[in-house]
Amino acid sequence: MFNMFSGMLGLDVGIDLGSSNIVVYVKDKGIVLSEPSAVAVKKLPRGEGFQIIAVGREAKAMSGKVPAGIEAIWPLEGGVIANFDMTQELIKYCLRRVSSNSAFSAHPRVVISIPAEITEVERKAVIDATLGAGAGEAYVVEEPISAALGVGLPIDKPSGCMVIDIGGGTSEVSVISLGGIVVTSSLRTAGKMMDDAIIAMVRQRYSLLIGESTAEEVKNTIGSALPMNPELEMHVKGRDLSDGLPKSDIVSSIEVREAIEPILISIEDMVKTALEKMPPELAKDVVDRGIILTGGVSLLNGFAERLSRSVNTPVIPAEKPLYSVALGIGKILDNLNSMRRVLMSVERGSR
Repeated sequence: MFNMFSGMLGLDVGIDLGSSNIVVYVKDKGIVLSEPSAVAVKKLPRGEGFQIIAVGREAKAMSGKVPAGIEAIWPLEGGVIANFDMTQELIKYCLRRVSSNSAFSAHPRVVISIPAEITEVERKAVIDATLGAGAGEAYVVEEPISAALGVGLPIDKPSGCMVIDIGGGTSEVSVISLGGIVVTSSLRTAGKMMDDAIIAMVRQRYSLLIGESTAEEVKNTIGSALPMNPELEMHVKGRDLSDGLPKSDIVSSIEVREAIEPILISIEDMVKTALEKMPPELAKDVVDRGIILTGGVSLLNGFAERLSRSVNTPVIPAEKPLYSVALGIGKILDNLNSMRRVLMSVERGSR
């Protein structure tokens, strides 16, 4: 049951908990925080635990550059918790940041996003981490629902809305009607796997070892889903595997596209599978309305056009693809009582 006094006297906070980024929305304020989902920790001697060195953007900047004894951790993999303690610290950091200027900061009410196709155990882990981080009440909402709300789709109508959300850890496609998910399909294959493919390609072709941050920069700068005119090139710096010395080589957009091609094909196949499962009447609605594309990977050059050609249906990039889920959670926070049907909840003390 919703605790009305929590909403009246405390903060209502929405969290888009992604494998690559965490975005925080506060009711009546909007998006107040967007940080990488990274935590840097120092292990204490004699097994005495760990010390948090940095969280978010600062922790990501340390990745691959830390001395012995310090580790930069990405606690979420494939959209689910891989390291419970670090996920709890990440959420705690976010709640502390957004609550610092509030007179009523104790135990906020939190709505947090989760992938649609996760297990009950994985869902419970997210709720437990949120409560352990200091939330008074924790509610989870499936990402396709919040993404659809965030881009303004009429999810409560008896018509089909299709959303493709491709982030750092997961690719997910869902058809929504009457406030619920009718068809969904997902892959734990997304932006981070593209980065890994670029690292492997550069290593194989140039005997050059680059880090995850460099691979992400290459993807964002010259990556594409379709041939470009003109094709682009980029200087890439790393360590020569033959002699261990610093080295620079030129990588082309053609090479990057070839490296990520298998991932693009798997995402196309996922979307086709969802379309094949869809009831005919909803398929008509989707063709009329188009498919909404959101998530960080939707910014890849030519990706929406390629998907549109592949499935023979208009694919429309979201206006703010990095924030669609968080904006959707914001709409839920504004109408918590009427939106309770899309939420699953646990209150402090009821675990």
